[in-house]
Amino acid sequence: MTHASLAPFDRRRIRWLLLSVVLLLVRSRLPAQSTADGLARPAMGRSYPINPETAPRPTGHAVRTVIPPTIDGVLREASWNDAEPLSDFVQQLPFTGRAARFSTVVRVLYDSANIYLGVTCHDPEPKRAITTGLERDFNSANSDIFGVVFDTFLDRRNSFLFLVNPHGALRDEQTWNDSRNIVEAWEGIVFVRTARADSSWSIEMRIPTRTLRFDAARNPQTWGINFIRRVRRENETSYWAPLERQYRLHRMSRAGTLEGLQGLRQSRNLQLKPFALGKHSSGAQVPASSLGRSFDGGVDLKYGVTPQLTLDVTTRTDFSQVEVDQEQVNLTRFSLLFPERREFFIENSGSFTFGDVTERNYRMGASLSDFTLFNSRRIGLTDDGRPIPIVGGGRLSGRVAGWEVGLLEMQTERFGGTPAENFAVARVKRNLFGNSDVGLIYLSRDATDSSSYNRSYGIDANVRLLGNLVINSYIAGSDAPGRTSDGTAGRVSVAYRSAFWNSSAMYKRVSDDFDPGIGFVRRGAMQHWYGTTGVHARPAIRGIQEVNPFVEVNYITDLAGRLETRTLHGGLQLARQPDGQVELDVQEQFDRVPTDFPIFPGIEIPAGAYVNREASMRYTTAQSKALYGSARLSTGRFYDGTRRTYGATATVRVRYDLSFETTLTRDDVALPAGNFSADVAGLRARYAYSTKLFGSAFVQYNAQTRALITNARINLRYAPLSDIFLVFTERRNTLSDVRNERSVALKVTRLLQF
Repeated sequence: MTHASLAPFDRRRIRWLLLSVVLLLVRSRLPAQSTADGLARPAMGRSYPINPETAPRPTGHAVRTVIPPTIDGVLREASWNDAEPLSDFVQQLPFTGRAARFSTVVRVLYDSANIYLGVTCHDPEPKRAITTGLERDFNSANSDIFGVVFDTFLDRRNSFLFLVNPHGALRDEQTWNDSRNIVEAWEGIVFVRTARADSSWSIEMRIPTRTLRFDAARNPQTWGINFIRRVRRENETSYWAPLERQYRLHRMSRAGTLEGLQGLRQSRNLQLKPFALGKHSSGAQVPASSLGRSFDGGVDLKYGVTPQLTLDVTTRTDFSQVEVDQEQVNLTRFSLLFPERREFFIENSGSFTFGDVTERNYRMGASLSDFTLFNSRRIGLTDDGRPIPIVGGGRLSGRVAGWEVGLLEMQTERFGGTPAENFAVARVKRNLFGNSDVGLIYLSRDATDSSSYNRSYGIDANVRLLGNLVINSYIAGSDAPGRTSDGTAGRVSVAYRSAFWNSSAMYKRVSDDFDPGIGFVRRGAMQHWYGTTGVHARPAIRGIQEVNPFVEVNYITDLAGRLETRTLHGGLQLARQPDGQVELDVQEQFDRVPTDFPIFPGIEIPAGAYVNREASMRYTTAQSKALYGSARLSTGRFYDGTRRTYGATATVRVRYDLSFETTLTRDDVALPAGNFSADVAGLRARYAYSTKLFGSAFVQYNAQTRALITNARINLRYAPLSDIFLVFTERRNTLSDVRNERSVALKVTRLLQF
C-alpha cells in the first residue's frame, strides 16, 4: 500500500498515533511537577536520571517583601505568590539521580532584619508523615524533615543548618570544612510553625539576620544554599542541589546559590546569658565541700567582634543540665574516648580540631577517638567524668584576613588531689585551593601553683583533590617535666571515595614519650600501617539498594618494627530497599600483649601472643516503623578463650511525642582465669508536651564497673534560647550497694540580646 492510497481519515489517525508516541517518549524523560495528589510528574527542562556529580548547581532568587508574613505555617499571604518557587528536587535515596516522587516547593522572602522561608511539602497522605519528637535537636534520621543550609560567606566550606519536622520541632547545627566538622550544640533564634492540609504539610520560618553571621558590607549578598526533603516511610531523601549518597546537606562545595539579597542589617551580635543554680548533693564520692545545698550563678557572653569573628566569655561555668555519658564495655587494654557533651566546648569546636580527622563515608583506619591533640574533656572533668569547678574562661573563634583562628583559655579550681589549672589553646588554619587547608596549633596546661606543666604543638594539612581524593597529614609534639625527650606523632593518609570505589591507605607513628596534656592518645609507642578497598555497587536486584563488600588490613608494630597487632577484616554490607541493612563480617587478629592487663574485676589477660578470630552479623530494621532497631551476634576465639557477643537496640515510637529506646550488650567470655559476662543495658524514655516543654529519663547499668546510673531531666524553654532545667542524677555501686552520688539541680537561664 502506498502513501497515496491511504484515505484522509487513515492518514490523520497515523499522524495522531505518531504524535502520541513522541509525546510519551518526551514525557518519560522530564522532571517532576507537583500535582493534586502530591506526587511528582515530569516537567520541562531536565533529563532523568541525572548524575549528581556532574549536574549543574541550581540558582534561586530571594524576593524582598514589604509586609512580613505571619508565621503560622499556612502560606496564605499574597507576598508568597511574589516569591520564586524553587522545586525540581532530585533523589539521593532510594534511586539516586531520579526526580523526587514527593514534590517540594520552597519560596524565599526577606526584609532588612529577617529571612523568611515558605515551604510546601506535598504528600498524598500527610497524616502518615513521621515525627520522632518535639524537643529541640530531635533525632532527624528517623523523621520526615525539611531542611535548609546557608553558606552566608559563599566560601563553599561552612554553614548554618536548620531542620524541621511535621510537628514544628527544630534541629540546628553549625558545620565547618565542607561537612568534615559538625557542631550539633550550636543554637540560633528561629521562629517556626507548621500546618497540615489534605495533601501536604507546610512550613513557615523566620530566621533573624542576627542569628546568622554574614558580611553586611557586601551588597547585594550572594549565599550558598541547599534544601533537603525526607519522606521517612518511603525512605526517600531528595535535594534541590543534587547530591550523591556519600554526602550530606552541609556539603557546601556541592550546594546551589541564592541571589538577590540586598540591604540586610547586621546587628551588634551581643548576647548575655546569665544563669542561677540551686543544687542539693549527697553520696560517698561527692567532695565534702559540695555536700548539701548550694547556690550559684554565672553568666555567658557572646559578642560578634566582626561578622566572621566571635568572642565567647563564661564565668562560674556550670553544665549540670548536660546528660550523663553513655556507658561502654572495654575489653581491650587501651582507653576509650567519651564524646564531649558540654555546649560551651562543642560550639565552634571545628576551629580546634587536630588529629586523626576523618571524612564522611570514607574508611580511613583511624579517627579522633584514636588521637586528638585537643580533647576538651581534659578541662573541667576528672578521668571518670566527675565535674571539676571551672572559674571561667573565653574563646575567640572565626576568620581574620583569610585565616581561620581559634583561641581558648580556661581556668579551673582545685579539686581533690587535682591542683587549680590553666588551659590555653591557639589554633590557626589557612584555606588553600578552595577545599584544602594547612594549619598550626599550640596547647598549654599549667598548674597555677607551678607544680606541673605540659606543652603540645603541631602542624597539619588536609587536601582535597579532584573532588573525591583526600590527603590528611600532621606532625605533632609534646613536652612535659621528667621526659628524656620530646614526644612526637605523625600521620599521612590518602583516601579516594566515589559513588563506586572506596579505598584508602595510611601510615602513622607515635613515639613512647608523646603525652599531650590536653589531648587523647589511645595507643602510643607504635607504628601503624592501614589499607582498605571496597565498592558500592547498585545492582538491579529487587529489595537491594546497595551492596558494599570491602577488605581492610591493620599492621601495627612497636618502634623497633616488631609486630604487635595485625588485623585482617572482610565485610559485606547490604542496604535493603526501601530501608534497613544487613552486615556480615569476619576478622582475624594477631595481638601481642606485652604485660598482664585486667579485663574484668579479678580476671587478667596474661602477657603473650594471641590469635583472635571472630565472625559477626548485624541486622537493622526499617526505621519507618513504629518499632525498629538492630540485632548483632558475634562469636569467636578471644585471647586464650572464647567470646560471644549479643547486642540489640530497639525504639518504640508510641506517638509523635512519646518514645522509648533500649540498648543491651552482653559479652559472654570464657577464659582459663575465669568466666564472666559483661553486660551494659540502658533504657531511655522521652516525652514532649510541646516544642517548648519536654522531659527525658535515662537509666543505665554496667556490669563491668558495677554502676547503676539514673538521669532524668525536665526542660522548659520559656523564651528564645532561655531555659528552666530540673535535673536528677544518681550513681550507685551495685556490688557494695553504696550510693556514690545523688543530686537534684534547678537551673534557670535567660538570653538577653542587644
